[in-house]
Amino acid sequence: MKFAISSLLAALLLSAASASWAQQAPAKPEQLIKWRQSVYQVLGWNSGRIKANVDGQYNKEEVIRAANTIAALANSGLGSLFAAGSETGKGWKETSAKPEFFQNPQRVGELAGNFNREANELAKIAATGDAAAVKAQFGKLGQTCKACHDDFKAKD
Repeated sequence: MKFAISSLLAALLLSAASASWAQQAPAKPEQLIKWRQSVYQVLGWNSGRIKANVDGQYNKEEVIRAANTIAALANSGLGSLFAAGSETGKGWKETSAKPEFFQNPQRVGELAGNFNREANELAKIAATGDAAAVKAQFGKLGQTCKACHDDFKAKD
């Protein structure tokens, strides 16, 4: 519970900082690309932590922390990091978002909604400590990632 509160606080601070930044000046495309690449690195790291737990020795507290982080990031307003002008360019590396991502807001919104829903459900299930249920929900979350990557991420 203590970590859930700190994760929520971190998400709120991130949202507040994002809102404050948005009011100050529009971010440069390179900065938006860096931020979104960083967010996806953190999502990937936390997904790896959950995978290691469901495939190996299960540590409920570690899974809860990772799931709460994923849910917080899923609900942080990631869409704002894909603003017009950031379709191409380099952040930490060249963006891997396909141009089609920026041309299909309805499909992107659907996929983002699916990701948010499954991330929130994973956090709820992680809190129960049921490793089998976490593994099943983690698979559902992974499918939302795959759906977006299949449609909108250039192959590395």
